[in-house]
Amino acid sequence: MVDIATRVWNHKWRIDPIVRSLIDTDFYKLLMCQSVFRNHPTTQVTFSLINRSSRIRLAELVDEGELREQLDHIRSLSLTRGESTWLRGNTFYGKRQMFRSDFMTWFEGMRLPPYHLEKKDGQYELTFEGNWPEVMLWEIPALAVLMELRGRAVLREMGRFELQVLYARAMTKLWEKAERLRRIPDLRLADFGTRRRHSFLWQDWCVQAMVEGLGEKFVGTSNCLIAKNRDMEAIGTNAHELPMVYSALADTDAELRKAPYRVLADWQEEHEGNLRIILPDTYGTAGFLAGAPDWLAGWTGVRIDSGDPVEGAETAIRWWKDRGEDPREKLVIFSDGLDVQKIEELAARFRGRVKVSFGWGTMLTNDFTGLVEGDALAPFSLVCKAVSADGRPTVKLSDNPEKAMGPEAEIERYKRVFGVGEQKRVEVRV
Repeated sequence: MVDIATRVWNHKWRIDPIVRSLIDTDFYKLLMCQSVFRNHPTTQVTFSLINRSSRIRLAELVDEGELREQLDHIRSLSLTRGESTWLRGNTFYGKRQMFRSDFMTWFEGMRLPPYHLEKKDGQYELTFEGNWPEVMLWEIPALAVLMELRGRAVLREMGRFELQVLYARAMTKLWEKAERLRRIPDLRLADFGTRRRHSFLWQDWCVQAMVEGLGEKFVGTSNCLIAKNRDMEAIGTNAHELPMVYSALADTDAELRKAPYRVLADWQEEHEGNLRIILPDTYGTAGFLAGAPDWLAGWTGVRIDSGDPVEGAETAIRWWKDRGEDPREKLVIFSDGLDVQKIEELAARFRGRVKVSFGWGTMLTNDFTGLVEGDALAPFSLVCKAVSADGRPTVKLSDNPEKAMGPEAEIERYKRVFGVGEQKRVEVRV
């Protein structure tokens, strides 16, 4: 087991790569990338960094030169032979050769495109532009780099013994969570914490701790590199990016209304079983389900990623019942802002009513809250989103208006098209 505190102490030199592999990313990005490569290979997109926690002034904490060195290093990466062999030959979700030969040939020769970086009002403006299949792969490593550089800026001021104590406390804190979680009957929990992790080494340690602490209740990790190295299940399906870009490409309101369903029709052509998970909240869960075609009711389950998780799951249960489906045979994946208490509450409420699973993110891989004076290592909400497609702005409404994004006029148009009324605002922590 790696002595993380010693590694942090010894790695205080400037050029210490944070991302060392193109598969140090979430599994759903690769699944979506293959779908995009097949259906929209030349669509031009722009991704942009968005700091929802504006109190964290990243440009004042993170050195620009160091950030550029990390981003430039990522641009030099390509798939290794072992990584390619794993992707080509491994079994994912019970399916061999999940990734097609034409996609793998492209991926093996791919390098990430250029980035644009500026400082403005104490924040970094970081954007990526180009063909959708290439640009989308910047999202996770860019976030991982910025989160870790912010942590390094704090850790750099700490002595060797102080670091040892810090990580000992963080390990104890996580293990106490594991001890509570292991008491939950029929728990199914996966690591979803790559994008806002404290560091790669810490995420890897957290995954190992969950394996030992939860046993079979811990079902895998979204991080492909950790899944490969630890011989674990790689977990993930699809994300808001797909309906956001498909919707931006729609020419009329009628096409816009159908766009989120076109995404899933394309997905259904490639995937089955537990990869057929609906993410319904991009433009409001209630409206999405009300207008959904009948064939979607036969999918395996839904992922609840914004708004009130209880309300979202209850809405899905009613929808399945109305469509003649047995909710007890369906899967609900909770993945928004989870920590132990919320996992306990949701597991208890829905036990026996649906199959329940949890994608545990930031509070698994980056919970240093209260361990450093002034909470200088507390997690915060940083995202990297598609903001335009072929020159048209993207929009996300979510079930929580605090997560909405896009030009105001377009937000109002999307609300009208998708019939979104008043929404309850919930503070976004991570």
